[in-house]
Parts: sequence; structure tokens; C-alpha cells
Amino acid sequence: MPSAGEAAARMQAVRGGLDQVVIGQEQVKEQLLVCLLAGGHGLLEGVPGTAKTLLALALARLIGCRFRRIQFTPDLMPADLTGTNIFNQKSLDFEFRPGPIFADLLLADEVNRTPPRTQAALLEAMQERAVTTDGERREISPIFTVFATQNPVEFEGTYPLPEAQRDRFLLKISIGYPLWDDEARMLAAYAAGRRLHDQAVAALAPVLQPAELLDCRLAAAGIRVEADVLGYILGVVSATRGHDAVHIGAGPRASLALLESTRALALLRGRDFVTPDDVKEMAAPALAHRVILTPEAEMEGVGLTDILRQIFERVAVPR
Repeated sequence: MPSAGEAAARMQAVRGGLDQVVIGQEQVKEQLLVCLLAGGHGLLEGVPGTAKTLLALALARLIGCRFRRIQFTPDLMPADLTGTNIFNQKSLDFEFRPGPIFADLLLADEVNRTPPRTQAALLEAMQERAVTTDGERREISPIFTVFATQNPVEFEGTYPLPEAQRDRFLLKISIGYPLWDDEARMLAAYAAGRRLHDQAVAALAPVLQPAELLDCRLAAAGIRVEADVLGYILGVVSATRGHDAVHIGAGPRASLALLESTRALALLRGRDFVTPDDVKEMAAPALAHRVILTPEAEMEGVGLTDILRQIFERVAVPR
């Protein structure tokens, strides 16, 4: 198993590759790597054209893994994800044809456009890295990671993810518009003939192998978390359950998500221990899809950012 420093260097090489393809969106890139390093899944939410698909494709190339992309549509069936048994007339037997879920990195594009039955087909794979078809359980890749995208502005013809499905995602990664300077650099690159979305991606070479990624995950799991920082994580999560503006607070899986994501963040930044600032930084992406506000709070324009600010003021920061 590599040391924390060695694992951090390997992940920084991946980050460097992402920088060659996507200009700006620094926080988004870091949160993607946190998901990958923590062994979790990411829910990417942003308006069209903000490089959600491009980031996933570039990441797959950089870690030398099997990549599959599924365009979720209203007529997509569970078997289209998991695979099905086909009768072979030569052997007079059924043969299993694996679906795209048998990959290392799966991009579920516009996941909220397919019916709940098909969305639920992802649950077992995301949680247990296994698929059951026709009563037979089949293991999938040990590094299996799902990045699902959804558009926050189009609601017609969509099927919002139920709470149980959202809870399977480690982080909700919000992708906003690029900064002015970053978009100007992107325009200048395309004006000069550099097509980042195909030429830059095609030029990427793997800097990390799947086996090395597993080693990096072991290194992240070994990042030290002191008892008072664990108490701080629990205090922040439990405070959402009694807040006046919250209808349903974050559950125990949120505490685990916050723990694992802060460990991964600490490793990415070259530390072998978690700080309270790591907890503050990862709280929003780890809790955004797990906390349901009251209708009154939503009508008044209260958001999760406001609630977390109040929680951080109340929960004592460990020294």
C-alpha cells in the first residue's frame, strides 16, 4: 500500500490531466477526485454545457479503466443496464450478455429522465457492486463508480430521484457557470484551433491503473481522524435533524459520507489527518441531497448554505 504522500502524488497526476481538458471548475474537479478516492458515487447537477460528460470521460481515460455512458431515456428498461440472458441456438443454452453496468466507471447521463424502475436497477450495483439477474448474483468491478448527471432547470418529463437513491451518492456536485477569466481562456483555445472536448481528451494517457486506484483508496482509508473531529462530524449531521427549517434531516449514511469524503480531501491536500475545516468544506456536497427542507423554508428562500452557516455557529469547533 502506498503512503499518503505517494497516493496524493498519483491523484495529483490525475488532476493535472483534468486541467488539460477542462479550464476552471477547480472545486468540481477536486470533488470528483474525492468521490473516486473515497470509493463513492457522484451526482453531478448543472445546466447543459458545463462539461459534466467531458469530465467523466477524461477521468476514465486518466485511470485506464473501462468506461460506459448510458443516455437515460423514458423507454430505458432495467435489462438495458444490467444485461440479459440470450438463447444460443448452437449450444441450445442461455448465455448472459452483460449490460453497460459491468464497467469500471459508468456515466448515467440525465438519470432523472428514466422511470423509477430503471433508476432502482442501479441501487444494488451502487451499494454492493453486484447485480442480480434471473436469480443469479454477479459481481462487477471492484472500482465501480457511478457519475450521474441531471439538469436542475428542466422538470417536464423527468422522474426526480427518490430519497433512497439519492442517499447512495457520496456527494452532490453542483457545477455552475465558469468564471469570466476561465471562459475567456476556453474561447481563446478554441479560437486558436484547440478543440479541447475531442483533441485534448484523445491525447490523454493513463496515469493511474485500476489496481493503483484501489491502493490509493486503502491509503485514504488510513487517514487519521481524531475523536474530537469525529464528534464534530456527528454534531454537524445530527444538528440537521432538529433544525426548524428542516423537514427530514441527514441520516447515518450522511455521517459516513462526511467521514470518508474528508479523509479523501485530506489526502488530496497532502495531509495524513482530517481537520475541522475539511468537515466544513465537505458538509455541503455531502448533505445537499440528503436534507429536505420544510415548505415554509423553501418559500422564504432559505437554503442549505444558510442552515449550515447556523449549524457551524452553534456546534463547537474542536481545537
